[in-house]
Amino acid sequence: MGDKIEAKRTAKKLGIPVVPGSDGGVSSDQEAISLAHTIGFPVLVKAAAGGGGRGMKVAHVPEELAPALATARAEAKAAFGDDALYLEKFLARPRHIEIQVLGDGQGHAIHLGERDCSLQRRYQKIWEEGPSPALNAAARDAIGETVAKAMRELKYLGVGTVEFLYEDGKFYFIEMNTRIQVEHPVTEEITDIDLVLEQIRVAAGSQLELAQRDVKFHGHAIECRINAENPVSFRPSPERSCTITRPAGWACGSIPPSITAIRSRPITTRSSASSSSTARPAANA
Repeated sequence: MGDKIEAKRTAKKLGIPVVPGSDGGVSSDQEAISLAHTIGFPVLVKAAAGGGGRGMKVAHVPEELAPALATARAEAKAAFGDDALYLEKFLARPRHIEIQVLGDGQGHAIHLGERDCSLQRRYQKIWEEGPSPALNAAARDAIGETVAKAMRELKYLGVGTVEFLYEDGKFYFIEMNTRIQVEHPVTEEITDIDLVLEQIRVAAGSQLELAQRDVKFHGHAIECRINAENPVSFRPSPERSCTITRPAGWACGSIPPSITAIRSRPITTRSSASSSSTARPAANA
């Protein structure tokens, strides 16, 4: 599931809804143009081995497709050593929803709800929350069971995240991260399930002890990624990076009375709190 083209093929076989697009990589500009007209513009050019927005370009009209292919191919080759590309229908205003899964490699798997990571900067997630303010219990249960069923068929081992675009009440698979992610504490906070501990247990060969009925959701959790950027060029700037420290007397989960910045290296930090805010939708990530 690490290769996006193969992951998409596998998802379709397992009954997971996918974004309309090419069944595999596009071998030529002519093939891409023909396929783009079939899908309908705008289309998104994506690197098969991509991530973080690299090797990903949008073509709104036919004239933009050839330059988008050339640029995406060059970026993909430089970043990943693999210039394979594929096409998807570009969804203009979706939400980015990811489903947390856990499997024991023996045919048992469950889902632990979703995280909403629609608020992004340069295709990098900067705000993760769970549960998503865009989903109700019925939608959560439906897509969660679809994913869990697929993981049972795959005999998936470990924790993982299946990522979707969500627009007009429909889910579209985009990729799967076959590892634990830095945003996993959001899920832990609303389920009281230690994902790292569960991953160690199944990795050691234990059968999954948790059943889907054991997963209960409560409260709301948010994780924020603090980004240090040059305010002039808006690019990551090491000389302006800083560590955000917790002031004395600030309890976890509360709003800090002040923030102290210490010149240091870039970091990622997290905080959980109750919120009813909604995130700005992001395009296909």
